[in-house]
Amino acid sequence: MAAVAQNVVNSDDQFTKNCNSITQNSETDTQSCDSKSEFHKNINELAQILSKLNPWAKEFIPSSYGLKIDQSVQNNFSAYSKNSSNDKISNNRRRRNSFNQGNRRVNGRSFRAQREESIRRTVYVSDIDHQVTEERLAALFSNCGQVVDCRICGDPHSVLRFAFVEFADERGARAALSLGGTMLGYYPVKVLPSKTAILPVNPTFLPRSEDEREMCARTVYCTNIDKKVSQLEVKIFFESACGEVSRLRLLGDNVHSTRIAFVEFTMAESAIRALDCSGMILGTQPVRVSPSKTPVRPRLSRAASN
Repeated sequence: MAAVAQNVVNSDDQFTKNCNSITQNSETDTQSCDSKSEFHKNINELAQILSKLNPWAKEFIPSSYGLKIDQSVQNNFSAYSKNSSNDKISNNRRRRNSFNQGNRRVNGRSFRAQREESIRRTVYVSDIDHQVTEERLAALFSNCGQVVDCRICGDPHSVLRFAFVEFADERGARAALSLGGTMLGYYPVKVLPSKTAILPVNPTFLPRSEDEREMCARTVYCTNIDKKVSQLEVKIFFESACGEVSRLRLLGDNVHSTRIAFVEFTMAESAIRALDCSGMILGTQPVRVSPSKTPVRPRLSRAASN
């Protein structure tokens, strides 16, 4: 009996030791798990810190590679800057070109609209007597409305001379159509709606004083002049047929096949006689002569202009 009791006591002691051992192992495992989680936490924090560092910083690059990397980085930056600059220039050019094209389209539409409106205010007059002047023709049509411009064209010797008369409004142009068949000189004129507008004269060229208007009365406008004819030959041509030439300006360029001239005479009668020279051969071409709307202003010397 005593032996059985002793065995029970020994069994209880062994059970107690095992329980203590299990408790100690559990505490050790718990401590181990805590230390592992702390380690992972520290690793994550270190990874976050390292991710914020610049790998190209000088502290991480050997001195022997510093120059090569600096040059590489500089070249890459220069190329990027150059591309960015080129992109900006290209974008600016595209914007500027599109803006200019838009302006050209708007200006083109505006010009066409103005031209069409001018055509509606203009009439075409044909079969004009060669003795009829622009002033007389404009006076005839002034009863229909305000006349803005009047241009007689063609050979002054022919009844086939024609003119364009522009009014201030369309009502004047419509009223002018009723004057078809009116005797003006020796022939009845024909009046039709015009299909073209009158090419305007540069207003800065028009006479600005009574003296310049008197100069216009002594000046003729000559076209279709042979390019081989010199200014002296033009002067001799008109002086031999009309009278003394006081000033002559021969103009032309390499684009047009003929030249033009403004011829100012000493006397107004000479300018009237010069109109009869239209159709005469000068060089190899028949010249066309009409009254000038602009005076031949003397050219300022460089010393005077300065």
